[in-house]
Amino acid sequence: MKSKTVAAWLSFLGGPLGLHRFYLRGMGDWLGWLLPIPTALGIYGIERLRMYGVDDGVSWALIPLLGFTIAGCALMAIIYGLMTPEKWNARFNAGAPADAAPGQTNWLTIGAVVASLFFGSSILMASIVYSFQHYFEHQIEEGRKISQ
Repeated sequence: MKSKTVAAWLSFLGGPLGLHRFYLRGMGDWLGWLLPIPTALGIYGIERLRMYGVDDGVSWALIPLLGFTIAGCALMAIIYGLMTPEKWNARFNAGAPADAAPGQTNWLTIGAVVASLFFGSSILMASIVYSFQHYFEHQIEEGRKISQ
C-alpha cells in the first residue's frame, strides 16, 4: 500500500533525486533515474558560479535546471497531496477499497502541500528571475558590442 502522505513528503524533500518515483513505481522507473541529472547539473552550475563568478555563462544556464527541477517536484507533491482518496487508491493501490487509509489526507499531508507550495513557488520565481536577469544582461552586452 502506497501512502499519499509519504509520497508527498518524498516528492517535496527527495524529489530532485527521484525518490517519490521509486517509492510509487519501483526502481525500474526511468524518469526516476533521469531526475538526478538536471539536479546534478544545477549543483555543478552553482559550483561554477562560486569558482568563476557571476559572469560565467555556463553557470547561469545550468543553475535554473536545479530550480525548475525542485519546483516541478514540489508541484508533484501538491498534486499527490490534493488527489482524492478514490483516485489515489485506484492509481497506486490497485485492489484496495476506494476509501483505504493510505489514500486519506491528514495533517501531515496538508503540511507537505503547504511546504511545497511555499518553497516550490519561491524557488520557481527565483529561477525565472535569475534566468531572465542574466538573459537580458547578456542581450545588453551584445548590443553594446554591436554598437561599438
